[in-house]
Amino acid sequence: MRHPLVIGNWKLNGSTKMVKELIEKLHNELNNIINCNIAIAPPTLYLSQAKKALINSNITLAAQDVDINLFGAFTGDNSAEMLKDIGVKYVIIGHSERRIYHNETDELIAQKFSILKSQGLIPVLCIGESKEENNAGKTEQVCANQIDKILHYLSIDAFKNSVIAYEPIWAIGTYKSATPTQAQSVHKFIRNHIAKQDPIVAEKIIIQYGGSVNVNNASKLFVQPDIDGALVGGESLKAHSFISIVNTASIIKKVY
Repeated sequence: MRHPLVIGNWKLNGSTKMVKELIEKLHNELNNIINCNIAIAPPTLYLSQAKKALINSNITLAAQDVDINLFGAFTGDNSAEMLKDIGVKYVIIGHSERRIYHNETDELIAQKFSILKSQGLIPVLCIGESKEENNAGKTEQVCANQIDKILHYLSIDAFKNSVIAYEPIWAIGTYKSATPTQAQSVHKFIRNHIAKQDPIVAEKIIIQYGGSVNVNNASKLFVQPDIDGALVGGESLKAHSFISIVNTASIIKKVY
């Protein structure tokens, strides 16, 4: 049985005041949710504050990135060991913004995936195609290649207790979400691609959708059989919107 997962990716946004106020609202409204797993990913600077604010909450903590090293002379980086130490459960890797602005390669992302698994953290592997790749009909090829790079480094067992987030790059922050039919088609392809290696792993793995998820399209996305929640960007900074999206996932995905 797959439990839906909704993660709020705050990206480069926040302040001590904002963290306090937003988490208070989420805590009050979402603490009785039982049919949907919930996490928030504040900037690294606010992870410790967020963790303290989440005490006695059913909302868990996620980080937005991780370094491939566990310790050493790597100024400005954060290790998987450190993230685990302060209470992080999920770690987003391979987000298109990291791939684009920091030139992160599939090889580097596979290394990050490996280090997270070694520390018992749950990778949230972002995959997805650009507008040009989508127009050229290469969506499935791109997604398969990004998954296969992980398999090149690790076995299919690495995808046990892991998360994949399909985020078409052309939909992120553009208010142009993939249609539910488009998204379902890609999610089904991803699950089938993993099933070639192990159908049991494929059936259990959480595959989120990300890319301009909002209160208006959430229900149409979540009703799709292979969409297991969402990686939410801008809307996760608005308490009422994020709460609505989580509630929608909880209601629609109550029975699998």
